[in-house]
Amino acid sequence: MGKHGKVQSALEYATARALLTGLGWLPRPLAVATGRGVARVAYGLSDRLRRTGFRNLELAFPEMDERERERILHGCFTNLGRLLGQFSHFPRATPESLRRIVECQGLENLEAAQARGRGVILFTGHLGAWELSSFALSAFGYPMSFLVRRIDNLHVEQMIEKTRTRFGNRSIDKRAAMRPMLRTLRTGGTLGTLVDLNTQPHEGIFVDFFGIPASTTSGLAALALRTGAAVLPVFVPWDENKKRFILRVDSPLTIIPTGNQKEDIKQLTSLFTSVVENYVRKYPEQWLWIHKRWNTRPEKDANLYAARGTVK
Repeated sequence: MGKHGKVQSALEYATARALLTGLGWLPRPLAVATGRGVARVAYGLSDRLRRTGFRNLELAFPEMDERERERILHGCFTNLGRLLGQFSHFPRATPESLRRIVECQGLENLEAAQARGRGVILFTGHLGAWELSSFALSAFGYPMSFLVRRIDNLHVEQMIEKTRTRFGNRSIDKRAAMRPMLRTLRTGGTLGTLVDLNTQPHEGIFVDFFGIPASTTSGLAALALRTGAAVLPVFVPWDENKKRFILRVDSPLTIIPTGNQKEDIKQLTSLFTSVVENYVRKYPEQWLWIHKRWNTRPEKDANLYAARGTVK
């Protein structure tokens, strides 16, 4: 890394540390309010992200009017600000403090799956407080290994890693994940992963998401079929009426192998993608619309994110 790169890396780390530390010393409600304020500023300044968000909403909800799409996109940024405020308090969180803001539903599903002894795969998407899914479960006595894409800035990565693993979680680098994932499941452990990001052609397969082919990781399905691990959805949406996060562990997916591995992988990948879609439809303002979910296209398909006029 050259001198310029070192300076940039140091500035990134100093900014991230100052932001998270500053928010962390505020009372939690004020930290969340400040995080939401930061998100409002980001909404106004981020033309590119707003353009992506509006395009995704056009694709997912073609029948929706512009005003409703704008409301949902505002909610997306608000959700990110709320998550920022909450994450800033993770370094000092305790199981008791987390129980005041998180209501658990379906832990019996996780316990029953773990009791089988064949490993458990928990999958989620970038909806609600997704960082709370593994963090809160570990604080409540259910630690896991989870897949991450390492942040390029080593110092920022180490800071985030230290926070995420406070209660016994362990991260696995996506770039060399297969062996540790297999080892986790074959020893009866629990593996957590996010499944709703666009993947490169060599990393996934196309299944429908909101009726549009989306390149989706096929590794989860292949791993479940290979190990016999239970596959359970876990999501942590914000409930505005209760003023709490609802950490919900749903029943395991029904997996019936046919012997046709390629088709089995596609069917299971389609199944967990439909679960994510159902949650997004239920909580549309809490999903990460600013990610180019349909960026990778089947061969000869048009780019869905080509320039299309002005930003909203």
